[in-house]
This record gives sequence, structure tokens and C-alpha cells, in this order.
Amino acid sequence: MSALPPPLIDRATLTLADASATDAFGRALAHWLALNPAHLAQHGFTLWLSGDLGAGKTALVRALLRALGVTGSVKSPTFTLLEPYVVSSLNFYHFDFYRFSEAAEFDFAGFRELFGPGAICAIEWPERVAGRLPTPDLVVTLKVEDEGRLAQCQAASEAGARCLQQAVSTIQEPAAGDG
Repeated sequence: MSALPPPLIDRATLTLADASATDAFGRALAHWLALNPAHLAQHGFTLWLSGDLGAGKTALVRALLRALGVTGSVKSPTFTLLEPYVVSSLNFYHFDFYRFSEAAEFDFAGFRELFGPGAICAIEWPERVAGRLPTPDLVVTLKVEDEGRLAQCQAASEAGARCLQQAVSTIQEPAAGDG
């Protein structure tokens, strides 16, 4: 009799004690993305990031991009709305819709065609374009808590659940030498 695989995690709340813990979470998310290029090439991946100003959305994306091999500048797209990167043979689009005053602005920006196969889309302030975006694979809401962050995560697809499951198990593994 074979053991059943563990159930997929579709929701998790993580305490990120400091900036290095936020970076570790970004690296853990990147790990699943790096291991699944065929899925990404065929389906893409959409990550929604919500939270107040200064909650760590851009820092999380920066850690994710660094873990995926981006070595150049990783800037916040607050004023440009979009910062594109190439990761292996995939396009990584980092959006920030903070400056949108109404959801219809998304329709005129020409971003819709950037979502889908071969694209990883990380979106800050997705609530500003409600109803315009494709269903996310993973939603992360960051909240400032003392010196750290509270990350409330919800998977909305099987890929999002697998990414979240791997990230949670990665950051919860004891460090080498702990015991």
C-alpha cells in the first residue's frame, strides 16, 4: 500500500520576523518557479501582492528575482507601472498599480497581452484593477508587524498550492546543525 501524498496547502499564514525572513520567503517561492519551467511556459504564473505602503511587496519580489538569477537593478515599478525582466526563457513582469485611480486604466495600458503562457506576473496593488486581471495562482497579503511582516497566503490554483506548499516547507525546515 502506497502512502497518499500530503494534501496541498491552499492557505498559510507566515510570520516573517525581519527583512532576511522576507527574503527567504521570496527565495522559497522562486525555488518552485525555477523547478517548473515547463508548466510556466505552458500556463504562466500570476502572483498578487497586497499590503500597505512599506509592507514589503517590492522587497519580496526583489528576493524572488535575485533567486531566479536577476543580477541587475530591481526597481519598484511604482512610477513606471511595469518593470520587465527575462528569467531563463521566460518573461517576468513586475507590475505596480498603486497610481491607478480607477480599474479602467488597466484597459488602456495595454498590459492584458502580457499575461499567460511563458510569463510570470507579480502584481502589487491588484485591488486597484479589480475585475481586470486573470485569476491569480497565489495571493500574498503582507502586513507590518513589529520589525517583521505577517504574510497571509492563499493559493487559487493547483500551481499556486504547490508553490505555496514548497515555500512553506522550505522556510520551515530547520537550519543545518539544528536539532
